[in-house]
Amino acid sequence: MAGKNFLKRIDWLSVFIYFALTAIGWLSIYSSTFTESNPSLFDFSTFYGKQFFFICVSVIAIVFVFATEANLFERFSGIIYTIGIVLLLGLFPFGKTIAGATSWYNLGFFNLQPSEIAKVATTLAMAKYLSDIQTDLRRQKDKLYAFGILVIPAILIVLQPDPGSGVVFFALTFVLFREGLPLYYMAIGLVVLLIFVATLKFGTIWVIIGVSILIALFYLTKRERVKISPLPIILFFVVSVSISFSVRFVFDSVFEQHHRDRFNLWLRLEKDPKKLEQIRKTIGYNTYQSEKAIESGGFTGKGFLQGTRTKGDFVPEQHSDYIFTTIGEEWGFVGTATVVLLFSILLLRLVYIAERQKNAFSRIYGYGVISILFVHYLINIGMVIGLVPTIGIPLPFMSYGGSGLLGFTLLLFIFLKLDANRLKEWD
Repeated sequence: MAGKNFLKRIDWLSVFIYFALTAIGWLSIYSSTFTESNPSLFDFSTFYGKQFFFICVSVIAIVFVFATEANLFERFSGIIYTIGIVLLLGLFPFGKTIAGATSWYNLGFFNLQPSEIAKVATTLAMAKYLSDIQTDLRRQKDKLYAFGILVIPAILIVLQPDPGSGVVFFALTFVLFREGLPLYYMAIGLVVLLIFVATLKFGTIWVIIGVSILIALFYLTKRERVKISPLPIILFFVVSVSISFSVRFVFDSVFEQHHRDRFNLWLRLEKDPKKLEQIRKTIGYNTYQSEKAIESGGFTGKGFLQGTRTKGDFVPEQHSDYIFTTIGEEWGFVGTATVVLLFSILLLRLVYIAERQKNAFSRIYGYGVISILFVHYLINIGMVIGLVPTIGIPLPFMSYGGSGLLGFTLLLFIFLKLDANRLKEWD
């Protein structure tokens, strides 16, 4: 009877979308890596065979999560976070290097990427800290502690180096704003980002002119209603100009060449159309080919196993970071729109679930899950269609990778477990 009542409280819509996205991802991995020499669906030497194994492991993990007492996730969140940090530190002496990044442990049959597990651990630790009644994000000490929880694993991952995965941890700053961090911190971050991009695109002189115009408009519209001290305005101007002057140094001296190349491509800094097209075909080869593949799919696509660019291996890593390309070529706009719709429904559903939680830990953890899934979803698809610079992060539930699938599965189903127990109906 207890099991039946628990099953009734599970949010089955979220579960259905999870399995739908996982199934679409597996079919796309199969299509992008299938060869006539490996006709078996369950050949574990193939990418799709390994992914099927990882799906089975993830289902076992779901059963384990649902069988675990919900309060244990909160109680042991600090220990789980510590284990995550230790695993990240252990990569430096014991990790396996792939494509220049020491991000994996070689466990024989598969490689474990602890950064995916660290996302779960960090989200749990953040939820535990912010849900403490003594935590107040208006205090400087508590702000620093909260930022430290997400910055420590992010730095360890960037040092591997895996900057794409490290950036994802900063998605948890959305949780901080939801829980009371003043919005002016977000405004400061956005202003710095805008100045950085605008300086690269238009130059420092135009940034200075733009900031001056904004200050003048603000002063003219507000001065009659509010008495404005000139000091913060002068300070804003000086800081903005200083940031703009430092952009070129950071861009040329701090960024790696491949980072500069990606920004050059993304912002179209090259003025010569022929040179820009050449850059797209060399530096931006992956994105260029993925755009062409998706474009060739048209409205309904070429059909399952019929993608010529997919079969021709035009897009590197098409089974992992560029899995969305396979969907676009073989299933066209209908397929890509379906994936976007499923992700959108899932994220909106999770927001609804987070808002109905009875305790702070579950709500905060839920928003952490939403933030991480949203940033992965937004950046991955934006990268594939050329809207954001290339950042090597997977599409949740769909890209090839056992660590990624297991990490996202744990992330989501721990939240669904917490939600199923929100009324504390101990049957």
